[in-house]
Amino acid sequence: MPDYTAADGAPIWFDLASSDPDRAAAFYGELFGWDVSEPNAELDGYRNFSANGRLVAGLIQAPGEGVADVWSVYFKVADAAAEVEKAQSAGGSVIVPPMPVGDLGVTALLTDPAGAAYGLWQVGSHAGFSERGTHGTPYWFDEMTMDYAASTDYYTRTLHWELEEVGTGGDPNSTGPDRYSVVTPPGAADSAAGIMSAAGMFGDGHPSFWQVYITVDDVAATLAKVTALGGEVLMPGEVTPWGTLASFKDPMGAAICLGHPPAGM
Repeated sequence: MPDYTAADGAPIWFDLASSDPDRAAAFYGELFGWDVSEPNAELDGYRNFSANGRLVAGLIQAPGEGVADVWSVYFKVADAAAEVEKAQSAGGSVIVPPMPVGDLGVTALLTDPAGAAYGLWQVGSHAGFSERGTHGTPYWFDEMTMDYAASTDYYTRTLHWELEEVGTGGDPNSTGPDRYSVVTPPGAADSAAGIMSAAGMFGDGHPSFWQVYITVDDVAATLAKVTALGGEVLMPGEVTPWGTLASFKDPMGAAICLGHPPAGM
C-alpha cells in the first residue's frame, strides 16, 4: 500500500462539515468502505473516517442552518500562527485563528485572495492521512479558482509552492479555462495538488473552492452506488491523461470527486 507522509505545504487532512453526520457516516461507509469512529464529545462530536485501518478523513456537524455541507482541505505547516500572519500579509483572510485541538495539533481556517477556503494543520499527535492512491484513500487535491493569477501568486508566497503549468502548454499569456498548474511543496519529491483557472465554468458569482478526489477501483460502479444511496452525480466518469475523473454530491449536498489511475499505472 502506498505510504504517504505530508511534506510542509502539502495536503495532510480533509474533513466534512455535514448537516447530518450520522447519514454522512453511513453514506461514505457504504460507498468507500470507510469505518467511522464514535463522536468525540471533547471535540464537538468530531469523528474520524478510516480506510484500510488508517485515518483518512474527518467528520463534524455543520455549524448551523443555512451553512452549506462542505469538504475542507488542510495543508501541513510547521507553525500555524506564523503561517496565518504570512497569509494575511499576502492578502488572505482569517476565518478561524490558530487554535489548539487538544494534543492533536493546531488548526486554522483561512480564505485565499480568490475566495477559496482552506485549512492549516500543525502536527501534534495527529499526523493526518498516511496512505494515498488505493481504494478509499486520497487521489488528488486541487483548487478551482476564479482568479488564477491571484491564487498562484498567493500560494507561492505563503506555502512556497513550486508551480509547473501544464494547461495551455504552459503559455503564460493564456487566460483560458484550461490553464492548470501542478503544485510541488518545497523539498518534496512529488507533486501534491493543482490550481485550475475555473473562471466562467460555474456561472457568474461562483466562489473559488478547493476539492478532494478519492481513489476508487471502478468509477462507474462507484457512481452507480452514489445514485442508489441518494447522492447526485455532477460529472460522470471522464477519461483524461491523469486518470478517469468524476464528481458527485452526497445526499446532504457536499461535493467530492473520484479518481482512478490511467491505464498502465
